[in-house]
Amino acid sequence: MVRWLTSSLQRKLSVVVTASMIVPLVALGLFAFLFASRITEEKTKLSGMDTLKQVEANLRYMLQDAENLSIFLIGERDIQQYLSRDEDHEADRLDIVGRMTNLAASKKYIANIAIYPGRFDAALSTATWYEPDGGSLFSPSLPSGNADKRWTGVYPVRNYSGIQNVITLIRPIRSIHNYRPIGWLSISLNENAISKGWPAFGLGRGEGSLELIGNTGEVLSSMDKSRLGLHVSDLEPGLITRIQKGHSGTTTYGEEERKRTVLYYPEELTGWTLVGMVPYEQYRSENSYIIILTAIAVALSALISGGLVWFTVRRVTGPLIVLTRHLSRVDPKRPLPLFRAESDDEIGKLGESYNLLGAHIESLKEEIIRGEARKKEADLRVLQAQINPHFLYNTLSSIHWIALMSKENRIADMVEGLSDFLRISLNKGQDYCPVAQEIAHIRHYVRVQSIRFPDQFVLHYIVDPALEQRMMLKLLLQPLVENAMIHGIQQAGNQGTITIMIQKDSAVERMNILVLDDGAGMELEQLEQLRASIIPADESNMLPQGSHSQGKQLGQSLSDGGYGLRNVNERLFLHYGTDALLEIHSKKGGGTRISFSIPILEESP
Repeated sequence: MVRWLTSSLQRKLSVVVTASMIVPLVALGLFAFLFASRITEEKTKLSGMDTLKQVEANLRYMLQDAENLSIFLIGERDIQQYLSRDEDHEADRLDIVGRMTNLAASKKYIANIAIYPGRFDAALSTATWYEPDGGSLFSPSLPSGNADKRWTGVYPVRNYSGIQNVITLIRPIRSIHNYRPIGWLSISLNENAISKGWPAFGLGRGEGSLELIGNTGEVLSSMDKSRLGLHVSDLEPGLITRIQKGHSGTTTYGEEERKRTVLYYPEELTGWTLVGMVPYEQYRSENSYIIILTAIAVALSALISGGLVWFTVRRVTGPLIVLTRHLSRVDPKRPLPLFRAESDDEIGKLGESYNLLGAHIESLKEEIIRGEARKKEADLRVLQAQINPHFLYNTLSSIHWIALMSKENRIADMVEGLSDFLRISLNKGQDYCPVAQEIAHIRHYVRVQSIRFPDQFVLHYIVDPALEQRMMLKLLLQPLVENAMIHGIQQAGNQGTITIMIQKDSAVERMNILVLDDGAGMELEQLEQLRASIIPADESNMLPQGSHSQGKQLGQSLSDGGYGLRNVNERLFLHYGTDALLEIHSKKGGGTRISFSIPILEESP
């Protein structure tokens, strides 16, 4: 894995950059999850406290209404007069009960209003309650002496419709004349009416619970009726100590599955405390939703980031890969491939430097080739300079006149042809000559050879007239014709034909030159050896090991014709490049075909 990673700059950059982006994304996602979880809990607490405030306002309204109603009743004149008597008056009692019944009926949360006279035994009540065992009328336990008002705890009562739980306000009725106790008033609130609207508040998204805790820790009202009348310490050990009496706030209670957030809020009139409980399971469900959203957001961000990283790394490393491919496939015989820079940044400048380097290398190669060509041509000029042209021409001219005077016409003709042949060969030191001059040079050569080898060969010329004045490297055809004559026609042992064809290839602006004979030809093995032996020195360095030594061994056994072909091939390579090298085809008994192609030149380069 490490090796695979380190072997590619693209892979390393992709992994490093992706990791550097994904790690902060994951950290950010984790932070967002923790922060969102904390906000969810705080939001639940704030919402829960608002709920407790609304519940407390409704409860305070009921309690305050009960207080106001009790004050109204204990000061009512008829009630004062009725309780001040020493015995019951049925008409007054029924009248008072009727009015209390009307008051109780107007308040749905009031379960009962009752008056207990202090001087005689006749309870006035708006509801008929019985003892739980079905006995006499039920009455709450009244305080003794001069006790002040108080609220009882929650207790069950029974009437014709069943059992209900109530909380009762009990306060003494005192005479307005001497302030002496003359009876007791009780107003009972229905616990169901108190807690009826609590589920609608949806504490903790409906998962929480609400309870009203009395001053002694007793559960006065609850959404869970099985907890009514029980002490909080028995139900939730240690919870009562965490609730600050008379203050609002939140705390955490329980562990693991029973862990809950506890919210508490005091009721001002009675000192009771409203307690709300929200299970932590709700947070977990909400946090699960948050973590799924966070994971999806992080995954999408990572995917998008990975795609952007891949795209960016490809944009950066793509040109480098192209440059690497160009450099790994360098062909010494060809120029460096051109790199197309598509930007002006560092990669683009690197590509421009690569192109400049390729152009510089190509310029150096051309300069070296020109230098080698100049060196070889200089060597040829040294050899030519060793011959005194004037002396040679004068001598040949003298021999020509002596032959004419001696009526040796064949000798005279041969000497004249040789003189013209040498004059064209030297060409005043020029490397290039017109095609017509090269053909004339061949004619003089054939003129000499036809005297030496009479009736042994016939030469045909097929030359495009449009090419006669175009320039070409001199002395290219004579070695080819000589090779065809000596190694082709003479080896066959009968009269043969040599054809020289020079045609124009308009598609590529080159002239195609062909020397064809119908002589003895060569075996395939001999042909391959000849092809290997005439390869130029610069080209032979690129041959596989063994081919070079094979060509060298054959070269030691070649005749002058083989050396002539090699010389022509090397001059073509030096002056025209690899596209101009000789192509040799031969078949035993079927003759030999030698061809090459050179550019069409208007004048000497």
